Amino acid sequence: MNKRILMSGNEALAEGAIRAGCRYYFGYPITPQSEIAAYMARRMREVEGIFLQAESELAAINMVYGAASAGARTMTSSSGPGISLKQEGISYLAGAELPAVVVNVMRGGPGLGNIAPSQSDYFQATRGGGHGDYHLVVLAPSSVQEMADLTYLAFDLADKYRNPMMILADAILGQMMEGVKFKNGVKDIPGKKWAIGGARGRDANIIRSLYLQEGVLEEHNRHLQEKYARMRSQEVRYESFAAKDADLLIIAYGSMARLSMEVVNKLREKGVKAGLLRPISLWPFPYTAIKRLISGVKFIFVVEMSEGQMLEDVKLAVGSQVPVYFYGRLGGGVPTPLEIMEKIESLLKNRI
Repeated sequence: MNKRILMSGNEALAEGAIRAGCRYYFGYPITPQSEIAAYMARRMREVEGIFLQAESELAAINMVYGAASAGARTMTSSSGPGISLKQEGISYLAGAELPAVVVNVMRGGPGLGNIAPSQSDYFQATRGGGHGDYHLVVLAPSSVQEMADLTYLAFDLADKYRNPMMILADAILGQMMEGVKFKNGVKDIPGKKWAIGGARGRDANIIRSLYLQEGVLEEHNRHLQEKYARMRSQEVRYESFAAKDADLLIIAYGSMARLSMEVVNKLREKGVKAGLLRPISLWPFPYTAIKRLISGVKFIFVVEMSEGQMLEDVKLAVGSQVPVYFYGRLGGGVPTPLEIMEKIESLLKNRI
């Protein structure tokens, strides 16, 4: 019988990666994700994998590039400042079409900021972050169970599309503890004919993102955009709660979706028809799902631990059809259900 194991979000993510077949982890410590590296340092030895604490974030992402080129399932993790340093390497991974998983457990910023929870890396994750026209599928867990499950999924999607994937969490999810169930056994990884593994007896495989001949890079970019279009059509993920008859729709992701669920329940108890939509894939974003839900909605309320970054995508989905309001906290500030309730009740009072 598959029993639940009490784990932190960071530990569950790391175990999920191992069970997905990740055998190469390269990282550099930074709060609030250092438990991922600590867990990998212990567990990789047990599964005959490779753990290496690099000398810097730049080194770590380039080690990921090397392992991915050889066909291995590989991962790195960091927080905001470290992800910023990895951006060039992430762009290289996307340009060379190399599957890998990058984890960002967000902290307060900008700059070194603090080690408190935040969601202010949304733009960095969903708008590329590095140079060039590229995308990562960005998955946002909202529970310790999803820290494991979405990481497991991310490795499969990385191989499916030959593209880096990102898990975007925050310090609340990284540090909190819940019971987790894992899939039995370790993922059976199919061979990768495109990988570098020696060329004796066959034509050499070439992994690169440099295309200097006139027109070749443009053609490569067209190929990448076709792949991203498939991602947009096939990899949109979201969850709705009490949204079918909602007059008020709250939209939130990650730990803020958990908090907003309580707000929805409290509002329902007071007779307010509130619902929740939780984007799970931040890229591709569930624009169509939001458009479908707003036909009977009177207004939308977006909750984030930022100045309103996902808010822009919500507004793109809604247009001018429904008023969109926002409440956020910045720099590591965490909204409380009471704060959100007060903001919403004030809006409801002013609208009557």
